[in-house]
Amino acid sequence: MKLSLAEENYLKAIYHLSDGGDMGVSTNAIAEELSTKPASVSDMIRKLSQKDVVDYQKYKGVQISKKGKQMALQVIRKHRLWEVFLVEKLSFSWDEVHEVAEQLEHIKSPILISRLDKFLGYPTMDPHGDPIPNEHGEIKENPQLPLVELGIGSKGIVVKVPDGDPSLLRHLDKIKMRLGSIIQVKDIVEFDQSVLILIDQSSEVYISGEIAKNIMLAVK
Repeated sequence: MKLSLAEENYLKAIYHLSDGGDMGVSTNAIAEELSTKPASVSDMIRKLSQKDVVDYQKYKGVQISKKGKQMALQVIRKHRLWEVFLVEKLSFSWDEVHEVAEQLEHIKSPILISRLDKFLGYPTMDPHGDPIPNEHGEIKENPQLPLVELGIGSKGIVVKVPDGDPSLLRHLDKIKMRLGSIIQVKDIVEFDQSVLILIDQSSEVYISGEIAKNIMLAVK
């Protein structure tokens, strides 16, 4: 069974909003995520329900089925492999690849994606630290904490950053924060939870509490 581009986008959004399929999602949440109207979401949910990739129950919201989860993971796999390709082979920066990968993720050829994976050396994460599902839809998550949860004096290694906001990624470039950067918390401002951090033992910089919520670390 093949899904349309729009159906794949909905399925991927439901997967992410449901925390990997663990909970139901409201039509309003889907509408907000995809910048569309709740009525349009309801129409699409009916179509996806007929294809047995989601299930909708009143008061429980939209739940992704086992088949739907596998299909969503294959779209995510393609997206993240294309991001690796764009950064490593075509010299895109990490703030440029998300939108391009959104287009490339809908290519249907399984053999192309299999050869792309082999060509790239079977990467396990994309340029932003998100894990890449394997060909069976299996995904390996490693323990990590948001920077905001670290106390003064604690250290960690940057393992994941958000990929949806290019302005944030450009800011991280500006302060020279990368995947693999070693971060030490030097001070926390009680008023607004902004954090003074030391990056790679070379430069100190303040980041907002909102940024600190979105930087994921493997704690040393």
